[in-house]
Amino acid sequence: MRSPSRATFAAAVLGLVLGAAPVAGASPAPEASRQAPEITRVLVISVDGLNPDAITQLGEAGTPMFHLMMREGAWTFNARTEVEQTVTLPNHTSMLTSRRVDKALGGHGVTWDDDRLVPRTVQAAAGHPVASVFSRLEHAGLSTAMFATKTKFSLYPRSWPAIDRSLILLDQRELRRKAGGDLSDRTRAFTFVHFSAPDLAGHASGWMSPAYLTAVRKTDRQIDRLFSVLFRDPAQRDHTLLIVTSDHGGQGTSHSTASAYADYRIPFLVMGGGVPAGVDLYSLNPTYADPGTARPGYAAPRQPIRNGDVGNLVLDVLGFPAIPGSELDAAQDLEITAP
Repeated sequence: MRSPSRATFAAAVLGLVLGAAPVAGASPAPEASRQAPEITRVLVISVDGLNPDAITQLGEAGTPMFHLMMREGAWTFNARTEVEQTVTLPNHTSMLTSRRVDKALGGHGVTWDDDRLVPRTVQAAAGHPVASVFSRLEHAGLSTAMFATKTKFSLYPRSWPAIDRSLILLDQRELRRKAGGDLSDRTRAFTFVHFSAPDLAGHASGWMSPAYLTAVRKTDRQIDRLFSVLFRDPAQRDHTLLIVTSDHGGQGTSHSTASAYADYRIPFLVMGGGVPAGVDLYSLNPTYADPGTARPGYAAPRQPIRNGDVGNLVLDVLGFPAIPGSELDAAQDLEITAP
């Protein structure tokens, strides 16, 4: 039996389809009614160290929430990390700033992956001001929040103190509860949630090990819990967007080989208002190119979809221009709705 949250969303989708059926003698709907709905709320979940093969191996029985997103949203299992590194902090900083890593070429300069306090901020690492999706939304007067399960994420509230709520808890289940409570109590424009259980299991027992697959299965359930809160209000479903991606994949007990396919290949899934059901994300984006097994550089004329596109995609769907100084999806041409 499907969980109430997934059944609720499926029923909502069916209701929209039935409600859109033409009525004899009725006038055609105005053009505005056929446009993608305005998005006012975005939840981004980064699953640290998520190898897409785990979702495939576990199947719908083991990862029902991921499979709901595949069935009801647009997705790919062949997105890419940043070119320079396949580790946590550099890639998450790219998600939030939509910049590459290499500061000599306009990147954010966060090349470390630990709790160091020097450089203290992203701006100090880059040697110049660096805006983010958080700072741009704060400038627009909108509310944001960050929930993370690794202490090194304290870099972000230090860099952008205008984040309205930031919470770091090592216990993923407890963090999910706190994030769910915040989603229920507050209507923020943007919430960023970081889950690390798969990454921790991968380092301890190996990617694709039984322990790793168990961590992915549990994380799927926790995403489902947040989904059920996010899409609970029928009046807001069409105005809400869920994005799930990762900072890197993994193989063996590591993920630090930037040239390894298992490390640089990641999932990117989108579901919510205006997103077509069951669509390959690349099929919506002729200006992007599915890279196959390749690792295209930033100069490639047609880029792969990257996790670093997240920041500018969030601003785009919320109706704001790209992050100043950004490079990834700077044209805001990553499409998540059908033409």
